[in-house]
Amino acid sequence: MRVKTNDSRRRRHLRVRKKVHGSAARPRLAVFRSNKHIYAQVIDDVSGRTIASASTMEASARGDGTGTVSAARSVGERVADRAKGAGINTVVFDRGGFKYHGRVAAVADGARSAGLEF
Repeated sequence: MRVKTNDSRRRRHLRVRKKVHGSAARPRLAVFRSNKHIYAQVIDDVSGRTIASASTMEASARGDGTGTVSAARSVGERVADRAKGAGINTVVFDRGGFKYHGRVAAVADGARSAGLEF
């Protein structure tokens, strides 16, 4: 029986989530990457609340391509600015079962350059 790629990613994500847990003091920066877009959320897992989010689906991000590393970096910067506006300075990074490479790493770099610590 052949295992689908997304099933493997979900299993990897569950392994990551065993160790990565967001709290009110240090929420989780979760990243999801599709073929066309990238999404980032800052989540407090204790209360089950999304504090800040950004994606390439927003009208302001649609300018020069949505599936690029530069678009992912700008998503990281935007989510970091919104999190800092909500009073969050430190987060734990949840790569969502994806390799820490390319667009996923660009979100992390963008968030770090905008002032989030992790």
